[in-house]
Order: sequence, then C-alpha cells, then structure tokens
Amino acid sequence: MKTRYLLSLAAVSVAAACQVQSASWEAPVGPSQSDFGGVGLLQVPTARMAKEGEFSLNFRDNDQYRYYSASLQLFPWLETTVRYTDVRTRRYSAVDSFSGTQSYKDKAFDLKLRLWQEGYWLPEVALGTRDLGGTGLFDSEYLVASKAWGPFDFTFGLGWGYIGNSGNVKNPFCEYSDSFCNRGGDNTAGSINGSQMFHGPAALFGGVEYQTPWQPLRLKMEYEGNDYQNDFAGQLEQRSKVNVGAIYRVTDWADVNASYERGNTFMFGVTIRTNFNELRQSHIDSSKPAYDPHPQPLLLQSTVVADQLTDLKYNAGLDAPKVQVKGNTLYVSGEQYKYRDTVEGVDRANRIVMNNLPENIDTIRVTQTRFNLPQVTTETNVASLRQSLTGYPLGHEQKLAQKRVDPVDPGATEQGLFIAPERLNFNLSPVLNQSVGGPESFYLYQVGVMANLDYWFTDHLLVGGSLFGNLANNYDKFNYNGAPSDSSLPRVRTHIRDYVDNNVYVNDLQANYMGQLGNGFYGQLYGGYLETMYGGVGGEVLYRPLDSRWAVGVDANYVRQRDWDNMMKFNDYKAPTGHITGYWQPEFVDNVLLKMSVGQYLAKDKGVTVDLSKRFDSGVLVGVYATKTNVSADEYGEGDFTKGFYISIPLDLFTVTPNRGRAQVNWTPLTRDGGQMLGRKYQLYNLTSDRDIRWQ
Repeated sequence: MKTRYLLSLAAVSVAAACQVQSASWEAPVGPSQSDFGGVGLLQVPTARMAKEGEFSLNFRDNDQYRYYSASLQLFPWLETTVRYTDVRTRRYSAVDSFSGTQSYKDKAFDLKLRLWQEGYWLPEVALGTRDLGGTGLFDSEYLVASKAWGPFDFTFGLGWGYIGNSGNVKNPFCEYSDSFCNRGGDNTAGSINGSQMFHGPAALFGGVEYQTPWQPLRLKMEYEGNDYQNDFAGQLEQRSKVNVGAIYRVTDWADVNASYERGNTFMFGVTIRTNFNELRQSHIDSSKPAYDPHPQPLLLQSTVVADQLTDLKYNAGLDAPKVQVKGNTLYVSGEQYKYRDTVEGVDRANRIVMNNLPENIDTIRVTQTRFNLPQVTTETNVASLRQSLTGYPLGHEQKLAQKRVDPVDPGATEQGLFIAPERLNFNLSPVLNQSVGGPESFYLYQVGVMANLDYWFTDHLLVGGSLFGNLANNYDKFNYNGAPSDSSLPRVRTHIRDYVDNNVYVNDLQANYMGQLGNGFYGQLYGGYLETMYGGVGGEVLYRPLDSRWAVGVDANYVRQRDWDNMMKFNDYKAPTGHITGYWQPEFVDNVLLKMSVGQYLAKDKGVTVDLSKRFDSGVLVGVYATKTNVSADEYGEGDFTKGFYISIPLDLFTVTPNRGRAQVNWTPLTRDGGQMLGRKYQLYNLTSDRDIRWQ
C-alpha cells in the first residue's frame, strides 16, 4: 500500500510539473509543417501557429501525390498557405494536344485562424479551412485544439470535407438543417463556394507530437478522419487510420521528414524556412558624421559647403544636394537614394550641416524629394539638436525639437550652393516573368535583360524607355487558343506568347510630366508605349496628406493594343481604362496597407480590385490581391476571377552597401483576360512613399 501511494504521488508530481511547463508551451525548435503545408502533424492540422513572419517552403512526396506549398504566418493569429498538388495518377486534360502528358495540378489556398491561446487549463484553439477557392479536391474545414504536457503536444479536432470523409461522427450541423448532411460536388476551379462549408461527413481526428531528448528529432503520431474511399487519385487502400512520422531539424532553416501513412504508404519531404521579421541588412554601414561641439561659425563659403555637399550625397544619401540660407534658417534638399529609413538620412544631414553652421541659424529644414517631387520637410531646432548631440545633463533629458511638415521651398536665396543632378540615367537589370500552374505547363517563364534609359529634360519632364532582350522562355507551350475553357472576353493578355516570341523589343517608351500640385496633391501626365502590350495616353492625380493613414488617387487612360508582329505599331483593339483607388493603413493592425481600386479594366469589364499587403520588420512586403468584375465565370473562363500574391524584398538585405532598391516576385495562377489592369510604369503612391514615416 505504501509503495502504491508513493508511485501515485510521484505520478501526480510529474503530471503537475508537465502541466506547469505546458502553461507557456513553445516547441524548443518551433512548430513543424504538415504534409499539406501549414503547422500540423502529418495529414491533419494542429492549433499551433508559427512565429509571426515565418515563411516556409514545403515539399512532400508519395506514390499518389506531390505537395508543393508555401506557408506564411501573416499575423500571430493568422496562418496562410498556398499549395500546388501534383496528382501523379491523373492527366491534366484528356486532350493530349493541349496539355500533353502533364499530370493534374490542383491549386489551393488555406487559412487558419487562432481563436484563443493556450492557458494553464485551456488548450490552444484554431478554426481553419483547406482548399479555399480551389477545385474542391481537398476542401475541408476544421476546429482543432492543442494542449501541451511536458514534451508531448496533444491535438484533438473535428473535421468536415476531405479531413472528415470517414464520417466517424454525425455532422453536428445536421441538427440545425438536413442540408448540412450532404456536401456538393467539385467546385469550379478558382471559385469560392462558401455554401458548402461545414457540410457533408464529419470526423474526429487527433494525434501527438513528441519532442525527444535529442532536440533536433521529433516524433509524430496521428489518427486521421479521412478514409480515402472517394479520393481524386482513385480509391486508396487504407490499412490503418494511424499514421506515424519523424521530423529532423538539420539546421535552423531546414527540416527533413519521413512518415508511414495509411498502413501502406511512405511519405518523404523537406521544409526550408526563414522569418521575414528577423532578416537583417547585411551591409557594413558607414559611420555617422562626427559632430564638433565647438565649430567655427562661418558664412556659406564655397570651400566649406563643397565638403558638406559631398558628405550630404555620399554619407546622408541625398542625391543632387542643395544648401541654402534664408534669414535664420538653413535649407537642405535632395533625393534620398540610399536609406530605406529616411530618418537615418535626415539625422546624418543634420550632423553634417551642424559643423561650420553659419551664424544666427536657429532652424534647419531638410527636404526630401523623389523623382523631383518634394515629399516632406523635417524641421529641427538648432539649440535642441546641439544639446542632443553633446548630451543632456543627467536627469534633464529632453525630446529633440523636430517635426515633419509639408515640403518648404525657400525660393530664390542670396546664398546657395548645390551639386547638379544627373539628368541622364542608364542601367541594366535582370527580368523574370512567370506563370505557375497552367494547364499547358506547370511553370511558364521568361528570362531576359532590361536596358533602361531616362533623361530629365526639365525638373518635371522625364522621357525614357526600356529595351528588353529575351534570353530564354518556354511560352511556346502556352496554348490558350486550344484551351477547353476559352473565355469570351477580348484577348487583352492571353496573346502573351505572341509578344515573348520577339527576341528584342521596346518594352516601353514614354514621356512623363510630374509635379507637386500643393496641399498634398500630386499629378502626372504620360503618353507613349506604356507597357509591353499597350500604348496610349493617361494621367493620374493623388491626394496624400502628410503622415496620414489614408490617400486617394484617380487615373484615366486611353490605350491601344500593340502589334506583336511589329511592336512599334498598333492593332485595332482600343480601350478606355482607369480606376479610383483608395489607400488605408488601419489603426488596429500595424504595418498593413489595404488598397481598393474601382473602375474599368482592359477588357472593358468593370469591377473592383482589393490588394492587402503586410510589411514585416525587415522591410519584406507580402501582398495578396483579387479582382472581381461584372463578367460571369463562364465569360471569364478557367479561374473564375483574377487573383495572385507577391513578395517584395529590399535589396539591401543582400548587398554590402545600403540602397532603396527592391526585387519583386509575383505569383499569378493563370494568365487570363478578365480583371486586367494597365501596367503603368510610375504610380504616384509608390513615388510618394516618403510622405509616410510608417511605410518605409
């Protein structure tokens, strides 16, 4: 009896210790990805979330399927996943002349929303959906809870659709309506069929993940709710509903996975990851200008200012800098080309001009421009700045007397020196255009080199163009003319194969007249060959109050389609196109921009485009967009509506010197004609980003 009592006491003690540990559970090496992408066990999800900003690329392979997925923890409470599934046992199309021997590809988008975090007693709980807006091959909904107990993390959930195909429990929503007991057939590719959510069979699922004493290794076991009897790959034998697997973390950024599923199938895979919040600039920054606390006050002498101008350009990053004096104010202006954080450039400029500051100057105004558009003036009190640079007495620290105001132009001044701007600019850049998941070929690409040449005739008139050299592409496989789901819309984008067949062509050649209109308004007029497929004329006006969370712009264009056989000519297709666009950064969520455009598109369809983007601490920008117009799904063709996502990466994450350049990767599931915007080279909202200190 005594031995039994001691054993029971020991068991309770271990359980209590495990429970205390679980109150703030976090996997020592972070949550792992499931077969479908997104944090989970093997075939089933868990309620766990990765660290905000984590981006994972996943590959899994077995006899029936290959899963390619990318998962991003967009917010601490929201996981997003995009996935391509290669169904190895099915052809993409019964028409071999169209898709050849390509196996079937299923595109899917998943979401998982955390309802509440794990507490001392309560588990972590999440609600999720798979294959949202896909063909419905794997569409599922689930409610799942996870609770840690020492090195074990237990998961229990209820799934509908694919996850719940075995129907081991009655769908609880059937009590509300019999319609919930049945689930419809396959969806149209690209459509969102919300009416079928939480319908059909339901099943319980669960499992456990065990962190072994050897930290790189974790073991997984799950009981799944799918029976694979109605699987798209064919009726699959399931000898066991229990799947087992192991995950080994090779490095901080890579996992390898192996599992044995259905009692008869091996699955292998890899995951590579990074975190967009934790990426850091790799350049070795130049030191900030030294400040001399006892400078010799001088008039604006050319020899002194020449040195200051050089420092302003190469240290503060202000191109074509200008220094002027008017009354008791010293004015500095230039285009910030070096630092994404423009506050850094202003700080350096202030340090530079504080040395040898002319007498009686009590205010410094630094004005930043971009494309000769004045953006913002930072006004700093000299006495406050001097005290900030020399150090405050202990206990008497003060905030620097500095503020951002609308651009201030001193006009003509008695004293002023500058470095003249370079009016001719030339550069070469690599280009990758791509389309993923099309029926003709899984991956269509075009690789080339773009030569760009611009010349400023005046401070407002910019004339320039770009010449594209085609190095390699496989768009000869793009066979839209033979597509089984041809659209009835005008061919405004699907002639892409005809354009990229040209080895060398003028991509754009246009004149732009840009200017600040005052009171937060900016405008531009443009005309010429505006993009690869269209030329014409247009204009844009933007209202963007300084440091405001919102802005609004209007663009109007009249364009004509360029002739792909001779791209300096035009064919007969013409279209008016333009949009009213609102921009909003919500106060309740940081670093998010919502952009909504309403207007007419190139195919003369009318509708709305919604673009939602998130900026992470590293400056990486991730966005998703969707366009819905007044054309029906049948008129649009395969895909139902236009959508895609993009990742914009600051180049200074990879360079040894700071710069403001970016590289953007776009993902568009299909090239279709509905909901297509004109590809304008310059957009005023992008050109005025320095107006907002939050969005750098």
